[in-house]
Amino acid sequence: MGRVLLAGTRKGLFIVADGKADGPLLPGWSIYHAVVDPRDGTLYAASNNFVYGATVHRSSDRGQTWERAETLGLPENGELKLNATWHVEPGPDALWLGGDPGVLFRSDDGGVTFELVHGLFEHPTRERWQPGAGGLCCHSIQFADDRIYTAISAAGAFRSDDGGESWTPINQGVAADFFPDNPFPDVGQCVHKLLAHPGRPGRLWQQNHCGVYRSDDYGDSWERLEGNGLPSGFGFPIALDPADPDVAWVVPEEGAENRVTCDGRLGVYRTGDGGASWKLEEDGLPEPAWLAVMREGMSFDDDGVYLGMQSGSIFARSRDGSWTEAASNLPPILSVEVADWS
Repeated sequence: MGRVLLAGTRKGLFIVADGKADGPLLPGWSIYHAVVDPRDGTLYAASNNFVYGATVHRSSDRGQTWERAETLGLPENGELKLNATWHVEPGPDALWLGGDPGVLFRSDDGGVTFELVHGLFEHPTRERWQPGAGGLCCHSIQFADDRIYTAISAAGAFRSDDGGESWTPINQGVAADFFPDNPFPDVGQCVHKLLAHPGRPGRLWQQNHCGVYRSDDYGDSWERLEGNGLPSGFGFPIALDPADPDVAWVVPEEGAENRVTCDGRLGVYRTGDGGASWKLEEDGLPEPAWLAVMREGMSFDDDGVYLGMQSGSIFARSRDGSWTEAASNLPPILSVEVADWS
């Protein structure tokens, strides 16, 4: 089948290829994120249901049959319960899962069982973490430079230099404008998405509730990047160019109180100079349009960028910078992930 898009929706998982959407797989489940493990082709879905709760489904036959994870949950004697699974990420030697309330799990058996990462669960700053509009969600998990990065809304970004045993907050220079008495705390920032560039050591990007940021020192410090072509610093997804660490795309929204795309259009903004300037890409994108894109609604690979909206449409970017609609009339899209099924 080659390249496909995994579209997680509120009504199941759809497989998009060659302009056709097949599905839904896992009907009745809200799929917050889905991914194919490049090591063995297993399909994983962070799946949530109002009756059956939060779990991970896995399939070794491209979604024809599914199995659910075992032993996934939080300590029974504690006050916190697993509210949702948000992001599943294959790592170098394990499978990782982020969820609400600000929790991270690791699986060493291909998603059959998961073990809670206690270093993050018992972090000394946890009492200062607060849920955002989507809950206290651990939504970003990245592996680069022999480090693990994760981001939680609204707690901030964290880095582990020892395989997940301990976690250091990496939020210096990142604003939390909703804390007027302390707008630059060590934790409490509302990160919407965090990505590590695979080709430049130390290069991180994040779309935050309070701006777009870049780090060149493994997250030890951050530079705020909007005000130079972006109509707003507020947004959710971010995408990168694997071949060029200075290229990124974001989708600004009006703001926290009006979460629709800016200026009555679906506008994607691209930087080619590390965030020093941004330019609007609109060729092929709908106007007028007042749309919303979730934090997992943008994906990328060597050949393109892919964007899914709550309206049920997916757009794909070609090399010349134009966009075409790859799918439409789907249920509200929560996530888009590109995968190779060749």
